[in-house]
Amino acid sequence: MQKNMYFDYFGGDCFAAVTEGDTLVEFHLDSANASDISGNIYKGRVVNVLEGMQAAFVQFGQAKNGYLAAGDIPAAEGAHVSERLNVNVGDEVMVQVLKSPIGTKGARLTMNPSFVGKHLIYLPGTPFLGVSRKIAEEEERAKLLMLAEKLRYEGDGLIMRTNAPLADLKTLRTEAKYLRGLYLSAIEAYEDASVGDLVYRDADVHVRLLRDFEFSEIDKIYIGSATVYRRVLELMKRVGKRNMVVQYDGEREMFDFFGLEKQVQEILSPRVELKNGAYLIFDKTEALTAIDVNTGKFIGNTDSLEDTVFETNLLAAKEVARQVRLRNVGGIVVVDFIDMEREEHRLAVAEALREALKTDRAKCNVSETSGLGLIQFTRKKSKDDNTVMLTKTCPYCRGAGTVLSDTYIAFKIKIALKNCFAEGYENAIVELNAGIFAQILSRRMFSHTLKNSWKDKRIYMVPHKTYHEEYFTVCGDNSNVLHLPDTAKLLY
Repeated sequence: MQKNMYFDYFGGDCFAAVTEGDTLVEFHLDSANASDISGNIYKGRVVNVLEGMQAAFVQFGQAKNGYLAAGDIPAAEGAHVSERLNVNVGDEVMVQVLKSPIGTKGARLTMNPSFVGKHLIYLPGTPFLGVSRKIAEEEERAKLLMLAEKLRYEGDGLIMRTNAPLADLKTLRTEAKYLRGLYLSAIEAYEDASVGDLVYRDADVHVRLLRDFEFSEIDKIYIGSATVYRRVLELMKRVGKRNMVVQYDGEREMFDFFGLEKQVQEILSPRVELKNGAYLIFDKTEALTAIDVNTGKFIGNTDSLEDTVFETNLLAAKEVARQVRLRNVGGIVVVDFIDMEREEHRLAVAEALREALKTDRAKCNVSETSGLGLIQFTRKKSKDDNTVMLTKTCPYCRGAGTVLSDTYIAFKIKIALKNCFAEGYENAIVELNAGIFAQILSRRMFSHTLKNSWKDKRIYMVPHKTYHEEYFTVCGDNSNVLHLPDTAKLLY
């Protein structure tokens, strides 16, 4: 089955998706306003050196200067660790964030960067070889150290991660080459950067996904940003996979063109339809997520109610696994399958759920069926689920429900505008909520597109204070004279 990745950037946020066939199996929204910057690399400038503390403070584009301990500064050849404070005020340095700022404390920085892969951690300029502490068997550790020696680049180091024993030499060599490529890309970006610029974002979703998937699993990588396309292309060239990277520059918005936006919208619904007419209901609480399985319109293909229920539960088990991955549900999940009388059926459904969850990159643990017929499992939580990322607290019902986030509403407006221009219109009139209009202006959400593919277009915004936040209209107009209300504003 063909597996593709899609990356598009809008207003500083990244929309990413993974599909198997035509089915969406993963969706990620990474916000530019995220507070976690650990792993990121910046171009900084030393602003203060404290000999007594054996530390320096570095300005690197954040609200607070970062703390750089002497032990995190590369020592001159032959120097003792106590002599590592070899930086001066005014020096420009490439620093990686070890720990994000918390409260009044600035970030903890290092000049010894590391790049994490699925099987390896690459340490440029640090000639250290190591093995994960979770691998306890001495014989296995010795074997991995010998393998690391073969894989290392001169003067650099490697740490073999927990799942390194599961990969063959070719896979490990390809990953080492890929991680070195990330470092070389960061060096290139650093040379052209100004102080405070981000030169490598560890949290970038395209980096994480490429790190977590085997390259052999992916058929195509579609990228809607020319800048990100060039970065990924350079990385994939280094591992001989440049042909899988495709820059999308179609007239329609990429997520709309590939049918992804409609599937993303379905994430927000508590009801999930199954192919046979049955359905699932998702109910998220503070403590756990409950999923109820219902037969719905499905009446079965046999005269046996037990067989009908069993068939529905097997289908539901596969869809539950897909949905928790797609929605990024974390923590405790309780599934109320339809009651079955036969023990072998109950065991088969539990096993089907376990098998389906094996494709999930997040760690999942499935418990035995309870006396009430419930199956409980846990899924490792890495960040907020996608419902939280795509919605915000509703200002109309004061928290009883949710509405779409400002970014996602603006993204839907962008889709409608691209469709409008694709139909041959040179002018577009958008009527929308005044608050959403203010966000589009203040965050300059369409500025990049207006300077490039829309530079010959005219977009007029008509804000309405009485409009619901999610409501908007987009109308194309090629008339020589446009009849606009006094409140209409030419975008930028």
